[in-house]
Amino acid sequence: MLKALIGICTLHLTTIFLLFWATIDDAWWFTRTMYTDLWGRWVMERNDDVWVYMDIPTSYRKDYLQAVQAFAVLACLFAVISLCVFLFQLFMLGKGKRFTIPGVLQLMSCFCIMVALSVYTDHFHREEKDGWYGWSYIMAWFGWLLTLINGTIYVILRKRVE
Repeated sequence: MLKALIGICTLHLTTIFLLFWATIDDAWWFTRTMYTDLWGRWVMERNDDVWVYMDIPTSYRKDYLQAVQAFAVLACLFAVISLCVFLFQLFMLGKGKRFTIPGVLQLMSCFCIMVALSVYTDHFHREEKDGWYGWSYIMAWFGWLLTLINGTIYVILRKRVE
């Protein structure tokens, strides 16, 4: 049982790390001279030696961008709260009971990051052909998969009866 708990906690911490990394880091979309994330844009200037921070272009619709930002932050919050509830229930839950609340919170985190990624994919960079999705975007998809797996494990998992 101890190995299972260590594995579940490791999976959960990895998920939280990936979600925070994807939300904070600066590589959701990039080209040779520009990196864009949810919060700003870095552009290379002066003969490829200086990166300059700029605001998100006005061509991006603010309502969609704010929706992506909000859902990404909510995914991080739900994942952290889920871990806290799991650790609390680990000591307070009766034998044979399921970890339903942390599972539901993880699945809500999964839903939030999926909405953020779907809106970002659908509404940004449609016309830009010279760029590609960055590692933060890919890590967000890995975070989505891990939150789905972790949430499913929590819903199925029972506290062992000894």
